[in-house]
Amino acid sequence: MIDIVGKRGWYFLISALIILPGLISLIVPPGWASGESGLNPGIDFTSGSVLQVSFASPVSEQQIQERMNQMGHSEALIQRTGERSFFIRTKLLAEPVGDLPSERELLEQDLEDAFGLVRDQIKFDSVSPIVAGETVINAFFALLAASVFILLYIWYAFRRVPKSYRYGVAAILALVHDVIIVIGVFSILGKVLNMEVNSMFIVGVLIVAGYSVNDTIVVFDRIRENTIRFPDRALSTLVNMSIMDTMGRSLNTSFTTLFVLLALLLMGGPSIRGLLLVVAIGAVVGTYSSIFIASQFIVIWDRGELGKLIGRGRRATSATAATLMSLIGR
Repeated sequence: MIDIVGKRGWYFLISALIILPGLISLIVPPGWASGESGLNPGIDFTSGSVLQVSFASPVSEQQIQERMNQMGHSEALIQRTGERSFFIRTKLLAEPVGDLPSERELLEQDLEDAFGLVRDQIKFDSVSPIVAGETVINAFFALLAASVFILLYIWYAFRRVPKSYRYGVAAILALVHDVIIVIGVFSILGKVLNMEVNSMFIVGVLIVAGYSVNDTIVVFDRIRENTIRFPDRALSTLVNMSIMDTMGRSLNTSFTTLFVLLALLLMGGPSIRGLLLVVAIGAVVGTYSSIFIASQFIVIWDRGELGKLIGRGRRATSATAATLMSLIGR
């Protein structure tokens, strides 16, 4: 049997090396002259315009996106709402200046010339960043409430296992681990590939949270069964045995999910690619964390290694402070 638990220190080091660049990207501004930092917000999180249009002839999202790119609106998000109707979201369109027409009029005229726009079905509105801000806050509180219920549920479901609350805490830590990695990766992609974060990203993060907890509970449930079946064995041995029992299922689930997401990425429209990318990253990270992070955290907590790490950190901090004070005193 492969000793996965015995190499647990390496897994936390790998996670730290993955998380650190993302955290740095969230802090460091994207450019020398820019005062912004963090994620690259899409028009859902900034002021913008929304056109609801219908066409006389069939047209694809890709065709509309190409016309928007030619008109200088590569940031536009295209969403199909019917057989021939679409939502087109863009940055705030300029108002008419003097005799010059507005950007809205230019866009409508271009789409009409290209695809036969139905004029009497056009609707125009503005996107407020306040609505998006409320969505983010509501999503955060929803995730927080879900985390509390997950903790309580696992605590109750694992009540026959000694110190069952540790399983709930470990599941929440794995969830936070996965969400931080996804946000960090998108922060880097926003700076490197100009990948934007929109409302679909929020949906993707919530899906990742659910996937992460589900995969973690699969491993934990096998640990519970083995703990009840072999009460005289060490927890580290039981965790290693449980991981080996469930690894095939976890990997198969992850691979099948990735195959479906890859197919959707290749054939799906641009409006859902960000969501699919979030879920794809989350599927990989969620599988990794359920095996190599959440389960290992239970082991280090049981062996008292967590307290030793905290104690070492405190001693290192105290030693550093004492050194600084001595230098100042000189």
